[in-house]
Amino acid sequence: MENKLNGKRVAILATNGFEESELKSPKEALEKAGATVHVVSPEKGAIKGWKDGNWSDKVDVDRNLSEAKAADYDALLLPGGVINPDTLRQDEKAVAFVRDFFTAKKPVGAICHGPWTLVEADVLKGRKVTSYGSIKTDLRNAGAQWVDEEVVVDDGLVTSRTPKDLPAFNRKLVEEIAEGVHA
Repeated sequence: MENKLNGKRVAILATNGFEESELKSPKEALEKAGATVHVVSPEKGAIKGWKDGNWSDKVDVDRNLSEAKAADYDALLLPGGVINPDTLRQDEKAVAFVRDFFTAKKPVGAICHGPWTLVEADVLKGRKVTSYGSIKTDLRNAGAQWVDEEVVVDDGLVTSRTPKDLPAFNRKLVEEIAEGVHA
């Protein structure tokens, strides 16, 4: 996987309450594959993660959402946690940022509750996806075909259910970003 993503730039859109492993593990895999990864957030400075029902480590924000554009990146990652995507889907700039990746046909990865933001961006019609089980009805109501699988790839959109799926999710995300633009 090393050097597969040399020259690629990936945005991780997150805010306070992101699931720690769902941000850190993919970030590490993307960087190991050679990508430049930026944590993009509506917050400035640092954001706090969530782990085992409590606040956890802080992660530095590389770029404020107000200064970020999908055009600056080759792909997008949406980590889960409950608080993080629930907050982001209520932020018009975050929703527009996500939608712009789909408009530009760039790879997007979303894990656990991360697809909640995709619902708000209205980009799931006709897409096959997976997620944390408790949001499957939301995804179906947004027009997606929800399945209970470790990782699902649908034309550049990579989705997974929980942190236990991270190894498969990370592999597929790197593969999709390496392939580039999608239809």
